[in-house]
Amino acid sequence: MTHSEPAVRIPPAPEGVYWLHTPEQLDQWLEQLPDSVPLALDTEFERVSTFYPIPGLVQLGGDGEFWLVDPGVAEQSARFRAVLADPARPKLLYAMSEDLELFRHWLGVDPAGLLDLQIGAALAGAGFSVGYARLVETLFGETLDKSATRSDWLARPLTPEQERYALDDIRFLLPLYQWVLARLRDRDLEQAMADESQRFAEEAGRHDDPEEHYLKLRGGWTLSRKQQSVLKALVAWRERECRRLDRPRGRVLNDGLLIAVAERLPSTTAVLKDVQGVPGGFVKRYGKDLVALVQQAAEADDPQLELIPGPLSREQQTTCKKVKKHFRKVAEDNDIPIELIAPRKRVERLVKDGTFAGNDFFTGWRQRLIAPVVSDIEELLTP
Repeated sequence: MTHSEPAVRIPPAPEGVYWLHTPEQLDQWLEQLPDSVPLALDTEFERVSTFYPIPGLVQLGGDGEFWLVDPGVAEQSARFRAVLADPARPKLLYAMSEDLELFRHWLGVDPAGLLDLQIGAALAGAGFSVGYARLVETLFGETLDKSATRSDWLARPLTPEQERYALDDIRFLLPLYQWVLARLRDRDLEQAMADESQRFAEEAGRHDDPEEHYLKLRGGWTLSRKQQSVLKALVAWRERECRRLDRPRGRVLNDGLLIAVAERLPSTTAVLKDVQGVPGGFVKRYGKDLVALVQQAAEADDPQLELIPGPLSREQQTTCKKVKKHFRKVAEDNDIPIELIAPRKRVERLVKDGTFAGNDFFTGWRQRLIAPVVSDIEELLTP
């Protein structure tokens, strides 16, 4: 991707740094923002020794104005929550996964109407997971100062470097949106950015469910159904305990030890303590409750349990490589990363299922793009 000149006009850097100091000011600004104007949105936060991210700053842009907002102001604004949840108001973000998590846990809001411009840029041919600063420099010729990235966003007052960094993080979102939109219209993929952003947000929400988190422990695939049932219960317990204590997962019990405990199926605290790596202090604090949990889950042994996907067989790996060649051709022909059109896990699931039927991932905008190779792939999937 080479662009020697900016594709669209970018706003000049603000002459000063402007804050919305009260919930009333924030409400008033959002109220007067025309309905058709997208809201540029970003956050800064801290997350070192906590389970949840701690909000440090909210950045908002719209109609040529850019504002910084303290978390205490944003969380008192009913209008801000309403705008976040409004599907009719486009919200422009870049690589939005952590912002999503912050809004869900901090404000209790499931945002709607989100447009992730990193996804949009990939659909527009800019490459997969391209960083914001790199894309801004490539498209608009401006180099962003990233020195404040890891600075203390909870401290007050913020330094001038932090304020400038925070404003730059939203100043280019609208021109980037305009560039992406023009490219997607040319490709008949304008709706794809909205659909893919919504799919990403919904999947992120499902992954946040304590009862589903065990599926992310890929190393647990070797366990029996009974052991995976126990693992599911252990992981759900850890998720809730981490949230209650607001501590990172590894500070309670890491993934590997959860799998080891599920494999051992301890019937007493002595057996639990004998699992290599499980701290004695952990057993003393949680042992009795955890042993009871293990026994209960083992007895339940849910026959409907969704099992953790295992690796492909050698034959399936061979088929997968052949299937990927067809998807790769689609990606190259359309200048869209294969990681977006056909991610590895999705291709592996397709090979295991042996059919496109019932696979809602390869529908919508993907269905149109892969149509020329579907029959070839289906032939490979047929035993």
